Amino acid sequence: MAEQNPQQGGAPGGGARVPTVIADDLHIVYRVNGAKAGKGSATAALSRILRRGSGDAARGVRKVHAVRGVSFVAYRGEAIGLIGSNGSGKSTLLRAIAGLLPAEKGKVYTDGQPSLLGVNAALMNDLTGERNVILGGLAMGMSREEIKERYQDIVDFSGINEKGDFISLPMRTYSSGMAARLRFSIAAAKDHDVLMIDEALATGDRAFQKRSEDRIRELRKQAGTVFLVSHNNKSIRDTCDRVLWLERGELRMDGPTDEVLKEYEKFTSR
Repeated sequence: MAEQNPQQGGAPGGGARVPTVIADDLHIVYRVNGAKAGKGSATAALSRILRRGSGDAARGVRKVHAVRGVSFVAYRGEAIGLIGSNGSGKSTLLRAIAGLLPAEKGKVYTDGQPSLLGVNAALMNDLTGERNVILGGLAMGMSREEIKERYQDIVDFSGINEKGDFISLPMRTYSSGMAARLRFSIAAAKDHDVLMIDEALATGDRAFQKRSEDRIRELRKQAGTVFLVSHNNKSIRDTCDRVLWLERGELRMDGPTDEVLKEYEKFTSR
């Protein structure tokens, strides 16, 4: 049974708390086509055609139950860490909150537009960093004037020009770390209702991580809600006041950062 306490955190200024994300008995299921013997044969192809309309098992589709009955309430002004072993459902949960994955059962309610920032999010590799800043800003709903005003701050924040004029080069020339830093910098330039960050703080040197943590605190002060997925417990401690611990798709614990991380570290040391 998950230990849940949706009353963590509080609204900026001590006023009434405003829910921004509600997950109610959320289940997410992936369906994967099974690799069966004889898959490429004509007989196997005919067999699959004849089985259309049958159940998943008959069609050789395997179900992966990635999120199992997760419920919580997030509030404005909170920074919430998501922790758990690899494959525990953290990134899947963020994608569901962002509206990128349908619920098999249960509901997700959001106040405002959730924005998902993932290290593996696609960038336009053939375009320059400068063009990606513009396109990324437009995709987040910023006006061209806003992008122009914030452009230099985005580049400076990312630090990608510290060793040369990389912002004018195609993204394909960037290291994975440089691309991730620029992606975070673009997303952090806008005030978000709900910002979800998947492992972004693990990229870059300590100076960039510190800038990222400071920016997350600013976003919280501006009444946004931040979710952070990270395997770096120090980043979670430095950034978040509440933690959701997922394990095998289930919410194992929800509470203050120090309490949850203490139990998680006991679990991982076994």
